[in-house]
Amino acid sequence: MDREQTKGREKNGADPAGKPDGLTSDADVKKVGQQERRSAGPDGPDAAEIGDTFKRKP
Repeated sequence: MDREQTKGREKNGADPAGKPDGLTSDADVKKVGQQERRSAGPDGPDAAEIGDTFKRKP
């Protein structure tokens, strides 16, 4: 891990942000980034589904 890390990420033991390794193409990194922007988390559903949950009346 030779990339600079923020103190918060370092304290939490997180990997540095950015490209994971030299074997991963830029296109794959971009594809995963776009998918994660639409999801509620690494295993979660679509982010809109979570947001809609809080908009519904009980």
